[in-house]
Amino acid sequence: AQFAAVHWTPHFVRENYQGDWSALPLRAPAGETHPIRMIFSSPTERNYVDTQFLERAPALRRVLARFDCHLRSVRLMRLGPGSLIREHRDHDLDAELGLARLHVPVTSGEGVEFRLNGRPVEMEPGSVWYLRLADPHCAENRGDAERVHIVIDAEVNDWLLETLRAGISDARAG
Repeated sequence: AQFAAVHWTPHFVRENYQGDWSALPLRAPAGETHPIRMIFSSPTERNYVDTQFLERAPALRRVLARFDCHLRSVRLMRLGPGSLIREHRDHDLDAELGLARLHVPVTSGEGVEFRLNGRPVEMEPGSVWYLRLADPHCAENRGDAERVHIVIDAEVNDWLLETLRAGISDARAG
């Protein structure tokens, strides 16, 4: 809520969505100032730094400090009411290939649906999700409130692999 509308950048792949899908960079490539390049997660860029937005958000800094792995791109991503993200794949986002995209829902509401491989994935605010986004996925916000996620592109290390394995074990036990 502390970030003004002018701080959010519309997603740059217009054919992948309809409505309002925008991002606010929390970690961006070092030295980058162009808003679109600040929200783009390049698979070859490795030198990411905190942005002025993260510096103004101590609660978000505390969330990110819990991840014991190298964080590349981190951004808030907002899907406005009545908006949709068309089905697509992010081919370079697969933990088996060394880069995992993690979602931390911040706000959501009735009418928000995320689908992976055609199946709904219910992500509660405050939870953390690894989704293999090299697979087909889409989202729709049929509600009247914004959906905001912290989206983290993290380098896979032993800590993250163990965390992912523990999450799979917990899911199977539940």
